[in-house]
Amino acid sequence: MLSPLDTPGASSSILGVRVARMHRDAALRAVERLYDTPGPAVVAYVNAHTLNLAHRSNALRQALNGAALVLNDGIGLAIAARMQGRRFETNLNGSDFTPEILALAAEGGWPVYLLGGRPGVAEAAALHLVERVPGLEVAGCSHGYFAEDDTRAVVERVRASGCGVLLVAMGNPHQELWLARHLPGTGARLGIGVGAFLDFAAGAVPRAPAVLNRLGCEWVYRLAQEPRRLWRRYIVGNPLFLARVARERLASLPAPALPPWRRATETRQSPREKEAPVPARSV
Repeated sequence: MLSPLDTPGASSSILGVRVARMHRDAALRAVERLYDTPGPAVVAYVNAHTLNLAHRSNALRQALNGAALVLNDGIGLAIAARMQGRRFETNLNGSDFTPEILALAAEGGWPVYLLGGRPGVAEAAALHLVERVPGLEVAGCSHGYFAEDDTRAVVERVRASGCGVLLVAMGNPHQELWLARHLPGTGARLGIGVGAFLDFAAGAVPRAPAVLNRLGCEWVYRLAQEPRRLWRRYIVGNPLFLARVARERLASLPAPALPPWRRATETRQSPREKEAPVPARSV
């Protein structure tokens, strides 16, 4: 089966990463088709920070372009699309769209595994999610603070759970790289990198007001909550992202046509220039 990103006109390339341009309902149908297709598939969310990281990291860029579905998160992506003369139908950020995927999982009977966050966060998130999403089956939970040597044991634990959907909350770029390397070994059909979603679901980190979420400006609230940790990501990163998109856009435009007087000057040749060159004489 073709990736939803392979459909002509279904995606935009932003800083070298293909991002789906889909309405919410079309994105949900795409997720459902991916789950029903044999073989593992990765769903990723990208915002300005993610694409800044991918601009500097070939490994992350390859992991994102290897995902079956990459969704737009935040106003930075909306502005980038407009700079290309296009638009995204909906802001498909992970905090709001992941619960819709979980509702789809509950309806379809897809067991879900929660991997990531500090110890205890995934378990707390599971308790809240099964209350919010009727019928949701959480097959297991694990925190994300494990050593590299423990990766194989974590992969085996996920496989033993029999889950169909694996949510990985390790932040960028770790969750995308982890899924690219280890999703096949987990046996899950869908692997989704969800960032801070488990922290939000557990109540460990407060969500932004709904109006900021609708505007794609949740980053403003997060910056106000953690300015020392996030100022560089947003205050420096957001303008840098837009500058990079503008430079990419300019590089993609055709070279401007020469004005008529320049064309006449460059095409006109003097009689001397039209004469055949005289071969040099040997001495």
